[in-house]
Amino acid sequence: MKYDAVIFDLYGTLVDNFPREAFEPTVVEMAACVGVPLPDFKRLWSVETWPLRVVGHFPTTEANIEHICRTLEVPVDEALLSRAAAIRLEASRLHLIPRDDAIETLMAIKAAGYKLGLISDCSLEVAHLWPDLPFASLIDVPLFSCTAKMRKPDPRLFLQACEQLAVAPERCLYIGDGGGRELTGARQAGMEAVLIRVPYEEVDELAREEAQQWNGPRVAAVKDVLALLDL
Repeated sequence: MKYDAVIFDLYGTLVDNFPREAFEPTVVEMAACVGVPLPDFKRLWSVETWPLRVVGHFPTTEANIEHICRTLEVPVDEALLSRAAAIRLEASRLHLIPRDDAIETLMAIKAAGYKLGLISDCSLEVAHLWPDLPFASLIDVPLFSCTAKMRKPDPRLFLQACEQLAVAPERCLYIGDGGGRELTGARQAGMEAVLIRVPYEEVDELAREEAQQWNGPRVAAVKDVLALLDL
């Protein structure tokens, strides 16, 4: 075997990206819950605190929302903070659904003797929900930016996955949709990187900037990874 492990991205790879049409109502509901004007809440949640949230700056979702309230000098109500955090958690749960071919593909790769890893730039909701997700038991090493305290494309994140998998980087195949310049990060860590772009999904090119210039291998479905492994 050319590889000993396959490491997957989460959003845009094993599951669809959080759809914009679902994201907007969630933010609207959270803002209304804590009594923050929507434009201000959206700016602070989606733009200003996301870089902090994704590397675990806030210990809880409630702490993130409280920070927004205090920044805007809006009175803080603990019960409303909990309710707003629950809205976010449930929205995250609803959109962590495996793509149609994800489970079958992961099972086939694992049955063939490969180790499986996951690296996701995400906030605490994903890490909290992970143990109950359908593919969690198939992944040997899941790494989340919010708990690792670093995000893609930091090569240290990819090397940490290799270390926990006990596999050399050059023996790892990384699959991702290009968000956060992850393919570059994987390559810099010494891995082989593959772009996944499913044909049905609308693409936010600003979020996945490197995908436009990617000159490496690519697949159009999770199951296509099997051919790269001669399975």
